Amino acid sequence: MTGQMLRVLVAVGLVGTLASPLAAHHSVSAEFDTTKPITFTGKVTKVEWMNPHIYTNVETKDPDGKMVVYRVEGGPPNALYRAGWRKDTLKVGDKVTVSGLRAKIATSTNIGVATVTTADGKRVFATGGGGGAAAAQQQQ
Repeated sequence: MTGQMLRVLVAVGLVGTLASPLAAHHSVSAEFDTTKPITFTGKVTKVEWMNPHIYTNVETKDPDGKMVVYRVEGGPPNALYRAGWRKDTLKVGDKVTVSGLRAKIATSTNIGVATVTTADGKRVFATGGGGGAAAAQQQQ
């Protein structure tokens, strides 16, 4: 193998290694079932402000009356911040309504591509869970 060929192989390997984290981000259809929409109202029990997505835990009752805590995936922190959302926009105890997609795995409580609406009608974030655009919007 010539020195030039070795340099090309090393360069190709390096580019592949550097690009792999970009490709690692999941798509909506990889985790969430687009045929299983869900809407529920509940109480915020935890807000996790971290990369690559914000997670909001919301406690509600399932159709059988059993308490369940859904883990609602939002957009990336930086996008939500630029859209006007802050760490304290949702607080533990807040009543919210969530519309999103159930996870493909039946036992998972993850919800993606979600919109969270506060009791006063403010839409806190839209989409997320698959890298979709995040937006904080006010309902008029």
